Amino acid sequence: MKSEGRGWILFSMIILLTAGIMRVFDGIWMIHNANQIGGGYNLTGSLFGTSLKTYGWIYLIVGVLLILVALALAGGSEVARWLGIVAGAVLAISAIWWIAYAPVWSLLYVGLGVGVIYGLAVFGGDASERVIETESAPIERESSPI
Repeated sequence: MKSEGRGWILFSMIILLTAGIMRVFDGIWMIHNANQIGGGYNLTGSLFGTSLKTYGWIYLIVGVLLILVALALAGGSEVARWLGIVAGAVLAISAIWWIAYAPVWSLLYVGLGVGVIYGLAVFGGDASERVIETESAPIERESSPI
């Protein structure tokens, strides 16, 4: 990975890990409390139905995947970089589902997902991919008789 982008890589790892942990806690809370407050949320017309328990399981799975990708990024592999870009997209897309119910948090999650994608796409590549600039010799022109 590029040395000048280490901060972005660290940012991406921390965001994915933190978002994953938060998603796991949100998923557990949704699964546990779906029957008690299921009517408290009007999920009519939502993408995956009206059951809070369904969203809880989805968030739990997404959270575990985000945590695993964040840990894989610590190894610095190119596969982890691409998985991180996909995980950043999943983070942003899964936040869109709740934009009608929690707009500020949803937009914050979208912004963080875009930041993860940017950091891994721009600075996550292998250092050998960088263009090495070399000095070129000046071009000598032949003098023409005038």
